[in-house]
Amino acid sequence: MAPMTEAGEEMHALVERLYPLCRSITGDGVRATLEIVGEYVPLQVHEVPTGTQVLDWTVPQEWNIRDAYVADSAGNRVVDFAASSLHVLGYSVPVSATMPLSELRGHLHTLPDHPTWVPYRTSYYKPEWGFCLAQETLDALPDGDYEVRIDSTLADGHLTYAEHVIPGQVPDEVIVSCHVCHPSLANDNLAGIAVATFLARALAEQTPYYTYRFIFAPGTIGAITWLARNAERIDRVKHGLVLACAGDSGRLTYKQSRRGDAEIDRVLRYVLSTSERPHHITEFTPYGYDERQFCSPGFDLGVGSLSRTPYAGYPEYHTSADNPDFVSPEAMADTLAVCREAFAVLDRNRRYVNLSSYGEPQLGRRGLYDSLGGRSDAKQAQMAMLWVLSLSDGEHGLLDVAERSGLPFDTVAAAAGALHGAGLIKA
Repeated sequence: MAPMTEAGEEMHALVERLYPLCRSITGDGVRATLEIVGEYVPLQVHEVPTGTQVLDWTVPQEWNIRDAYVADSAGNRVVDFAASSLHVLGYSVPVSATMPLSELRGHLHTLPDHPTWVPYRTSYYKPEWGFCLAQETLDALPDGDYEVRIDSTLADGHLTYAEHVIPGQVPDEVIVSCHVCHPSLANDNLAGIAVATFLARALAEQTPYYTYRFIFAPGTIGAITWLARNAERIDRVKHGLVLACAGDSGRLTYKQSRRGDAEIDRVLRYVLSTSERPHHITEFTPYGYDERQFCSPGFDLGVGSLSRTPYAGYPEYHTSADNPDFVSPEAMADTLAVCREAFAVLDRNRRYVNLSSYGEPQLGRRGLYDSLGGRSDAKQAQMAMLWVLSLSDGEHGLLDVAERSGLPFDTVAAAAGALHGAGLIKA
């Protein structure tokens, strides 16, 4: 794995490459996005046919678009899909007509408070058509007739999602999810795709304890489809994290799972607090990203969400101002670093049983004190061994030891490894 600075630059380059593509909850834009991600990590792509029942939902028709524009009487495109995929209302039905501006206005979406920005709008489940444009563009349009053209198709097809699996020492799984349905929006959620991709690459260089399953799927309907198609493996999912809004300059925000006390919640709280990064911990709410699907009461999985500034928490959210300049290599590298630190704790947070629990075992006879000779943190490492022995009762994990002792988790984990190697504890 490249150093964090280099990884940040590479993630930003991936965001820039994905940015022009027109994504939606279905269609060729999703496939093109997954094809590019597949150049970084191997993906298993799944195609789910239109009409498939997935829990309480039905996979919709597939939407694809080739061109769209509004042209004035001289043939000049005053709104042009070719300039930005945000210019078309997502899932717009096809239209070819000429109409006066007075009639066209009912199909135009702007942001009067930000007159130079183009909003992002969709109509997934209600047949509609429309265009999004800057308020200043609309203000400059003279009355008259305009040619309106949306060359799109809504037809039976498929919903597409992909997975990347890193085998672990055990079949128990950690899922990492990000959505791939938004068009030209860099923070929401191309930065999440980039961080997930590079997190997968980093984990693949290790031999993790858990099996890690990365899910690249459209928001809401994609997670629901994955859950419906993976009912038999749900009991394997022990932990999970949804990545979103991962590249802006705001402080890190962790939204806890519905349980609030899931292990992933404890790990993120610990990592963020001990790292002394500016951060915010929020309670679960049944609104947001796909954590609300994974945490729905029937599944109640231990899945939280990590972002920087949360959704709708910054003015640029769902607008053309959420462009590659809005996200930075440094912010994405920091988000990636927190993910790696959190999973390093999660992967080693095991419970042990002290095999010499009647009195303190003689560490010197086993060479454990000698192994600390010359170490600048010898006293800390010795205390870590004593704390691990004290709390290895089958009820406490290493995170409990670190929190109670105030010692760094890495020191505690190293002590546990030494004690395990000496036959004094067992997992």
